[in-house]
Amino acid sequence: MRIDKYLKASRIMKRRTIANELAANQRVEINGKAVKPSHEVKVGDVVAVTFGSRRLEVRVLSVEEAKKKKDASSMYEIIGESRVGEASKD
Repeated sequence: MRIDKYLKASRIMKRRTIANELAANQRVEINGKAVKPSHEVKVGDVVAVTFGSRRLEVRVLSVEEAKKKKDASSMYEIIGESRVGEASKD
């Protein structure tokens, strides 16, 4: 699944267009490398998204296309969350 679509399906981002813009501006990383919106994401990948002054790192657990809103959080586990410029909270 494309990273921009994954971020929308997992409800990490509210809109796919925003996810697409973040990836196009090198604010989305998979396994430590900045990726384009069309990059494929796989189970086990570590995705880091920087938006605003917030950085969120998650591990991909599932790449199912259709998930209900209440089940969307089961598609990933949060590894770390921090403000840009701070150490991650573990």
